[in-house]
Amino acid sequence: MSDSGNIVADTATRIFADLADPQTVNAAKDAAWKRPLWRALEDAGLPLAWVPDELGGAGASLADGFAAVSVAGRFASPVPLVETLLAGWLLSQAKIAAPAGPMTVAPMRRTDRIALGAGGSLSGRAHHVAFAQEADHIAVLAEGCIALVETKACRLTDRRSLSGDPVAEVSFDKVRPVAVADAPAGFVSDTLMLMGATARALETAGALEAILALSVRYAGERVAFERPIGKFQAVQHNLARLAGEAAAAMTAATSAADAIANAETFDEGIFLEAASARIRSAEAATEGAAIAHQVHGAIGYTREHILHRFTLRLLAWRDDFGNESQWAVELGNRIAAAGADALWPLVASR
Repeated sequence: MSDSGNIVADTATRIFADLADPQTVNAAKDAAWKRPLWRALEDAGLPLAWVPDELGGAGASLADGFAAVSVAGRFASPVPLVETLLAGWLLSQAKIAAPAGPMTVAPMRRTDRIALGAGGSLSGRAHHVAFAQEADHIAVLAEGCIALVETKACRLTDRRSLSGDPVAEVSFDKVRPVAVADAPAGFVSDTLMLMGATARALETAGALEAILALSVRYAGERVAFERPIGKFQAVQHNLARLAGEAAAAMTAATSAADAIANAETFDEGIFLEAASARIRSAEAATEGAAIAHQVHGAIGYTREHILHRFTLRLLAWRDDFGNESQWAVELGNRIAAAGADALWPLVASR
């Protein structure tokens, strides 16, 4: 991580630790804590880090923004920081100025399609859009264009994810955008999906590191048969497995993030990196959540304990921007189409 990336990560860590500590958030009776948290994030320029200065953002590098994404995962971020980052990045691809306030991005499913009609209005539907109910605007990738839409102009079906975070089915029924511009040449649906998948992989890796720390601490404190359970070989074995899953997810996710940050286009190499990170991090989320709950025993399943704040989000994030099965199929199809002789040079070049 670069020096600037360290500064961004340190800033994000300090803000989340001060205003969104998982234990404090878990005990909160209402959502009043969200307002000062979002204000602090905005004051630090984090939500619009990927938006150039001239378009109303902080003008930070992709690497800096990815550093903030990883921190958001470590704190199981219950606000749309990552979604706003992605929305700002998408708008900047079409030179559309980013508004203040929380945003989200659509679509978040690989099968969803949104079109811009001849009259300049959007039509289509986006499923499972994270934090749509809390977003003032939605950055939309339609066929051949990118648009900024006011959320209140859309029809939302109010739902909750597995973790309890707001998600919505968003209907664009002849919605007229606030701004719209052509997408850059070569910018297609999978470009957004790969960027979003990498962000979710980084969030997942961060959350896995957090539940590893929680599990190690609990195993050192919980006493059974007159000694900490962390002294038992079976528990040590589980903690080692959890550490391996967290390390594998972080390695794959940071590799994909570094590749995107240093690439000029989303080529086959980026597809390999991002798809692999999505697949591996989702597998680690499933395995890691199970291990953490096994270490914690019954207490890990209670609402009073903070473990669920991480594990339920780990499981919910698996479906955003394409799940691991979809990416595995697409990756396999591309490798098969390219032929056996092209596989090793592609892998070795990473």
